[in-house]
Amino acid sequence: MLKGFRDFLLRGNVIELAVAVVMGTAFVAIVTAFTTGIINPLLAMFGGTGELGLGFRLISDKPATFIAVGPIITALLNFLVIALLVYFLVVMPANRAKARWGGGVGDGATDNELLHDIRDLLADERTSKDRN
Repeated sequence: MLKGFRDFLLRGNVIELAVAVVMGTAFVAIVTAFTTGIINPLLAMFGGTGELGLGFRLISDKPATFIAVGPIITALLNFLVIALLVYFLVVMPANRAKARWGGGVGDGATDNELLHDIRDLLADERTSKDRN
């Protein structure tokens, strides 16, 4: 049982995934600091003069009914910035590298499909020899 667990942990994909999760977490912290330090003050310019930020109250004299729109916009901007950077810094270069140096694996044909193709090629070769 422990040998199977050890083999699972030492697979390349698991280690790469762990590294990706750690790097992704650090990256989220960077983007969150960016939005907290730059985006939130910009959004506060459009809010009221109170400390609550960009949003509105459902009932004007009850602060507990304040609906904060600023954090929602900040979360959306976080998501967009992270998605754009991951796409342009990870996905596009990986696709270019795969197209340039090949995927390493064939076109995904199964063993049976390959055997059928070989059989058909051999049958065509025999047919062409019989004609000559």
